[in-house]
Amino acid sequence: MQTQILFQENQIEDLSRLIKDQGIKKIFLVRGGESYINSGAESFIKKLVGDIEIVSFSEFDVNPNVVDLRKGVNKYNSNQFDLIIGIGGGSVLDMAKLISVFANQSNDFEDIIKNNSIEEEIKTPLLAIPTTAGTGAEATHFAVVYIGKNKYSVAAESILPDYVYLSSAFSLSANPYLTACTGLDAFSQAIESVWSVSATDESIEYALKSIKLIWNSLAKAVNNNDKEAKLAMQEASYLAGKAINITKTTAPHAISYTFTSYYDIPHGHAVSLSLPYFIRYNYNLDEEDCTDNRGFISVKNRIDNILNILDLNIMEVEGALIKFFEVLGIEININKLIQKFDKELIISNVNTERLNNNPRIVTKETINLFIEKSIKY
Repeated sequence: MQTQILFQENQIEDLSRLIKDQGIKKIFLVRGGESYINSGAESFIKKLVGDIEIVSFSEFDVNPNVVDLRKGVNKYNSNQFDLIIGIGGGSVLDMAKLISVFANQSNDFEDIIKNNSIEEEIKTPLLAIPTTAGTGAEATHFAVVYIGKNKYSVAAESILPDYVYLSSAFSLSANPYLTACTGLDAFSQAIESVWSVSATDESIEYALKSIKLIWNSLAKAVNNNDKEAKLAMQEASYLAGKAINITKTTAPHAISYTFTSYYDIPHGHAVSLSLPYFIRYNYNLDEEDCTDNRGFISVKNRIDNILNILDLNIMEVEGALIKFFEVLGIEININKLIQKFDKELIISNVNTERLNNNPRIVTKETINLFIEKSIKY
């Protein structure tokens, strides 16, 4: 995996020096719309790059799709750029990551996406600056892109941003709901990473640190707009991103995508819907339905590490997570959340790749049981 250089909030001068020393002449800026101004990102970029010429791209959907990707690449290819800067939430960073690589590809984009066939060694240098705390996109070597309503995850070492800058300043203008959604995305990532069949000692260390930070900081970030809490959430998001960069995600993420595609539920909220169910479901695995070659005891021990951080036992955790979500203003009762809900739509459109990372076998009946339980929360 390529080396990534991280710049913290107090290292802005080091970041400016990096750009100056590399002789950057023209920058392709991938950004959000109103959020780019409201978050303070616009004024930050002006100070960061000074007189360097910038061409901006912001005309893309909140869920990156192949049509918008082509638009971005066409705009990029109309000039010559030395650096791409992506500044915004997870969708913005994913689009910047995709453009940095796809601008250097010769094959059909849809074929590349469907077959995950990127020429890994070719890219444009990328600086990722998250303005929300939760997606961890700045720390991962994969990016989400939709073809129609079908979601794909494109992975390659070259997709990992070369440079990252973390600051809590951008997230201070985020509303409580956005703060909760992005924070819970990171929370789910970290928890799923711990029980993933691909978990390693390194990923578990990142993930447990992230879980502790989020459990102690997210409510303050959401309800008090506390600066220290939001700074902690930036660190937690980055750590969760580094964890899933090793393991990828599991069942709660697999189930979430259809809730977002068909019911417009923001990603972090959608992931939260099944997290309380799956923390108990995965803990109650046995030798016969365990998919982790290290055995079911290993999975239970890893989940026990999560429970120790939360100071809960397995019988308490589902209810405690539901109450935690309530404090954050997150509704997880599907009937209250969605007026005309079709459970078959969810069951038939689950991302099977992510299910393969889950430590316990997940069947259609498993998903049906989750939905039936969620209706009663």
